[in-house]
Amino acid sequence: MKRSLALLLPVVFCLIASSAQGVAAQETPNTPPVPKAKALTLVEASVCENMKGSSPVDPAIVFSASLGKIYCFTSFDPVPREMDIYHEWYRKDKLKAKVKLTLKPPRWSTFSSMRIRKSDLGPWQVYITDAKGRVFKIVRFSVTE
Repeated sequence: MKRSLALLLPVVFCLIASSAQGVAAQETPNTPPVPKAKALTLVEASVCENMKGSSPVDPAIVFSASLGKIYCFTSFDPVPREMDIYHEWYRKDKLKAKVKLTLKPPRWSTFSSMRIRKSDLGPWQVYITDAKGRVFKIVRFSVTE
């Protein structure tokens, strides 16, 4: 009997020790996950007749060539770090201008403009992209007489 007890004690001790380690591991507080950096997010994009301060005036989808100039407004929130975006102005699928704009954290609004004439009648679109060419949005509009 003494001999069988002597053989069982190391086994019992190992079982107790491994159970205690398992409990200790379960009671250890979890390390909070590292928060992921928030991605650049476009919250507003429009083409408008004018800008007042940093706000678009009279956004629309049809513009008269008699205006002489139109604007593309974009607003981003959040902006995780300083970075560039582009307003790519197309008329009838032909690139007319590519404007580089720099965004700064934590949020940023910006705009570009395009001169329009009677010879610029027809469908237009502005691609809002990042430096890698990722398209955030395509804003479509028309220029009429």
